[in-house]
Amino acid sequence: MGRWVLEVLEQRPAERTDRVMRARAATASLAVAGGDRIVAEEESVVRLDEAGDAKWRHPCASRPRTAHVSGDRLLLLTDSREYHAWGHLGPALLLDLADGRLVAELRGESGASLGGGRFVLGLEGYGTFDTWLHERDGSLTTTWRSYGHYVPDPDGSGVRVVERDRRIPSRSRVVRLLPDGGIERGPRLSDGQAPAPVVLPDGTLVVLDAGVLRAVDRGLDDRELASLLPVPPGEAWRFRGELTLDGGTLTVTVEERDAEDPTVTTRRTWTLAVSARR
Repeated sequence: MGRWVLEVLEQRPAERTDRVMRARAATASLAVAGGDRIVAEEESVVRLDEAGDAKWRHPCASRPRTAHVSGDRLLLLTDSREYHAWGHLGPALLLDLADGRLVAELRGESGASLGGGRFVLGLEGYGTFDTWLHERDGSLTTTWRSYGHYVPDPDGSGVRVVERDRRIPSRSRVVRLLPDGGIERGPRLSDGQAPAPVVLPDGTLVVLDAGVLRAVDRGLDDRELASLLPVPPGEAWRFRGELTLDGGTLTVTVEERDAEDPTVTTRRTWTLAVSARR
């Protein structure tokens, strides 16, 4: 532990604005398969070759949100236009990557590729806090009582999860899902809705936890890298963060909803240099 250090290069002035819903692009790139792109077009998903010609198109009856490629399979996560018991969550579609045919219709809000046509898929809410391992035919083989942002270990030893729950106080941790269905539990998190982490070259995760950047290595040991802003206990729900890593530069954006008027937000952005300790 302690290999990585952060240095703040820039902190932009806070911007206080009326909250605006982000528009979804009519066409969005979701994944890459070989030299082809998997793109969303309204309520369809399309595989485009290098020339931009469609190899196949699959109508979804819902809006494609995220896609994961594993071997000869594509896992497509969607949003429904209709509000229901699970909000706007649409079906998770397991497609044949070669021709776009439907292999299985599943349910889940987030997922990740494990290679060989296999995926983990998870869901939280209404007593559900679970992750499922699905084979290339959609069959279920393993279940874990955990849910969040998934980071598969490259050696196949497990899947690290930055857990996300809606409890106050949160019971979330950074954990590892083991192939036998067990769970290795790591450090506790203060924020049950932490954004997706970034992964450093040695596999260390950088997690934004209630205004604090934390490094969690492959052994699930953690330490604080930088404290960016104070988040009052029990009020993490007012803060929405995002991390992006471009080479050795980490950008952190946090939007804070006003405690009195939730239609107003304050946006803060930090640019940090990431380097290995000598």
